[in-house]
Amino acid sequence: MFKNLIFLGCVSFLFNGCFGEKKEEKWTAFIYPNKEDTKKNIKSPITFNSLEECKNVSIMEIKNQNLENIAFFKCGLNCNYHEGMKLEVCEKMLSSSEK
Repeated sequence: MFKNLIFLGCVSFLFNGCFGEKKEEKWTAFIYPNKEDTKKNIKSPITFNSLEECKNVSIMEIKNQNLENIAFFKCGLNCNYHEGMKLEVCEKMLSSSEK
């Protein structure tokens, strides 16, 4: 009986991992107006559903502000503000120079 419960628990855990809902992706754009000063950035007030959308909006915003030669951007996945560290913590962060 106990072995059956353990087996059932393992099988349900496996099925949940394989067929569970995919975590929703939310990308946040961080624009750095000056490549030399990476402490100052402009965080997008909205999140994006895809990395491609985050990149496109960031590039467009840099062009709109005529900062093409001095600015760069990063897109962060599922970012949350960490109160203790006083900064945004993201699962993944991709720079404008990364593919």
